[in-house]
This record gives sequence, C-alpha cells and structure tokens, in this order.
Amino acid sequence: MKAVRIHRMGGTEVLTYEDVPEPTLGPGQVLLDVKAIGVNYNDVLIRKGEGSHGADELPLTLGREASGIVLEVGEGVTDINVGDLVAYRGVTGSYAERVAVPARLCVPVPEELGPEIGAGACSGGQTAHYLAFSTCPLNPGDPILVHAGAGGTGLMLVQMAKMVEAYVYVTVSTGEKAEIAKAAGADHAIIYTEEDFEEAIKRETNGQGVKAVFDAVGKDTFHKSLNSLARRGYLVLYGQTSGPIPLVDTADLGSKGSLFVTRASLNDYTADREELLWRSNEVYDWIASGKLTLSITGTFHLSEAAEAHRLLEGRQSTGKLMLKP
Repeated sequence: MKAVRIHRMGGTEVLTYEDVPEPTLGPGQVLLDVKAIGVNYNDVLIRKGEGSHGADELPLTLGREASGIVLEVGEGVTDINVGDLVAYRGVTGSYAERVAVPARLCVPVPEELGPEIGAGACSGGQTAHYLAFSTCPLNPGDPILVHAGAGGTGLMLVQMAKMVEAYVYVTVSTGEKAEIAKAAGADHAIIYTEEDFEEAIKRETNGQGVKAVFDAVGKDTFHKSLNSLARRGYLVLYGQTSGPIPLVDTADLGSKGSLFVTRASLNDYTADREELLWRSNEVYDWIASGKLTLSITGTFHLSEAAEAHRLLEGRQSTGKLMLKP
C-alpha cells in the first residue's frame, strides 16, 4: 500500500510517497480503509523535528487524523462493525491508504456527512468544543479573543462561541481572512499585520480587556495575549505554531489582574470514551443540522501532501486542508 513518510526531519522535500507494509491488526483495534485525512499544524512540527517524535522513530508515517471504512475488527471490539464509517485522531500514521488504530479512539460518522467532514471536523471540532464549553465556559456578552480566527479550528471556535452569544474578536493576517472570520460570526477582526492586537483590544474594550484569549500561536503572541486579558481573565494555550512560550513568572499573573493560564490538550478533554463521544456527537449533529459549518478549503491527493504542508506552514490557507488516498 501507499503512504507518506519521512526518513529525516526537514522541509516539505522530506515527504516521500512510497510503498509501505500493510498494517497488522491487533487486539482492540480496527483496520480502516482510509477515505480522508486531516492535515494539522502538528504534522508540520513533527516533519520539522519540533514535534513529539524523534529521529529514533524514523522512518515515520505522518498524520494523526483520518476517517475510513472499517475493513476488519480485532479481538475484543464489540461496538464497531465492519462497514462502519468512523473517524479518529491521536494516533500517528494517518497519511496512508490503510491504518490499524485503537477502536476506543474511533467515533461514528453520520453517513450524510461523509468521510471528508468526518475527518476534518474530528480534531478541530472537538478542540473548539472543549475550549468553548469546558476549559473556559462562555456566557452571553463575554468578550473573547481568538487567534488564527480564519483557520480550521478558529472558524469552528468562533461559531461555537456565538452559539452562547459571546462577543468575539479574532486576529487574522489579511483582509480576506478577516471577511472569512466575520462570515463565520466574528464580531471584530483585527488584522495583526496592520495593527497591534493588544492595542486594538484595549481600545475596543475601553481598557478592560477580554475574558479569555484562545491562543494556538504560542511564542509570538504570548505576552500581548496576557496583556489583553481583563481582571481574572483566562489565557488558554492549545498550540504553539510560532514556537514554545517563554517561562512564566507567576508573580506577573498576579500583578496583571490575578490571571489564569492553562496549556490545554484535547487528550485530557476526551479522557474517556463517554466524553469523546459526547464531544464528537455534538459536533457532527451541529454540522448535520446546519448549526455549525466546517470550511474545507483544499483537498489534495495523498501524494500531494507536500503542497498541503507548504500552504499550511506558509499561513496561506484558511479553513481545513484535507488529503485523500
């Protein structure tokens, strides 16, 4: 079968489309015929050697999100059947035609949504769900700031925040992305290449700041995100596309208004199967009913993974990018 692997860390040139051995099905696993693969920034970080995998794991098949049709179920699997359309996240190796993954991580995808939405809404949808409804539960009128507001997760987070009638500021890099974020419900778009977002937030909130900043950028935005918070505000870090944040002096959190800072992880917000199914089912139900929209802006053949990486790494994309075998 075909897969996209890396044999060394580096730029997009290290992505190779090649023949690999068929996966081996183990107890508690399901074998999937992969239909759609979500491309996430973590894939870029791993490729560059900045992610959770080291050189000792090479060669490595990239990807941690996909959907597919169940071809076979392993020993002990009782709630997933051959022929089911399921999606999963959190297991490396999705840039492939077939994968064997733990059944406990797979969620059912409604047939009417199809595999692309099933995979595309899996990681980003569940992430937006826990950010808006668990990490910092939002209330009507709460002012919040969402960085990368025109990205795949950002657009869904904007929509979920508007479900509870929060007032949503976003940061984006271009006017085109600003319009995309506003179409998703953002109340105010700050083009950070043209103005300082900290100054804009202070101006728009009369110096009060926002209740929460949802930040997947990391190093480049960290200090200004802190300075954009209201008293007892929440800085919710859930990624670091610009690099790791600096060390935090907790005394600064007190002097800036008794602030809260958390580094959230989806694994901790889908810690058991009940919670995983709750989040995924709500996301898929909202999409099916039209309450939530997933914006898929680019679909590439698996062999074109390098182009998807180039667009994502260069911040030239909006919404979700997908691969298809």
